[in-house]
Amino acid sequence: MRSRYSAFVLGDTDYLLATWHESTRPKLDLSDNPNWVQLQVVSTWQRGARGFVHFKAFYKQGDELNMLEEKSKFIWERGRWFYVQAEQ
Repeated sequence: MRSRYSAFVLGDTDYLLATWHESTRPKLDLSDNPNWVQLQVVSTWQRGARGFVHFKAFYKQGDELNMLEEKSKFIWERGRWFYVQAEQ
């Protein structure tokens, strides 16, 4: 999760797509990427080949500080973790 957050901060589309599971991988456009300022990992847990990360990511838009909170699903395949989607 931390590496994906860093990729969002840097606008590294290639890394984000490479770590996104092919079943849910979108066409990604970061042209309106906000100014990310902090990641807070609230909790993580794993059940077999499925992983979950609950996080809060803070970003600035103009003078306002905003927050994105998500519980993300990951899957372990081919020796690495892939982001699947936000938990519904």
